[in-house]
Amino acid sequence: MAVTKAHARFVKISPLKVRLVLDLIRGKDVISAEGLLLNVNKKGAPIVVKLLQSAVANAKNNNSIEKEGLYISGVYANQGPALSRFRAATMGRASSIKRRTSHITIELDYKSKGSTMAKAKVAKGGKR
Repeated sequence: MAVTKAHARFVKISPLKVRLVLDLIRGKDVISAEGLLLNVNKKGAPIVVKLLQSAVANAKNNNSIEKEGLYISGVYANQGPALSRFRAATMGRASSIKRRTSHITIELDYKSKGSTMAKAKVAKGGKR
């Protein structure tokens, strides 16, 4: 079965903040991951929920797979370009600020009921 992906690029949030949320849902099935994300009080949670729903819609439209059989096989946040900004400092100077951006990717795969390959694949992946 083909892996279904969804990307969110140039999201104006630091990759570090997004990775805290992504570590919570790595390897979980879609329904429990969505429920968990709706109850997490982090800045990146609404962004990841929207991306997860997009990945589920991609799986349904492109591969005709229902939501119940999907699990998160891979999820990661890479660093995008940092926007350079300046803030006034003492004695007429300016100090620079980097506004970091992220590229977030979610990969979904289909888990069949008797398959142990899906469980082995998740356990093998582990943390980054």
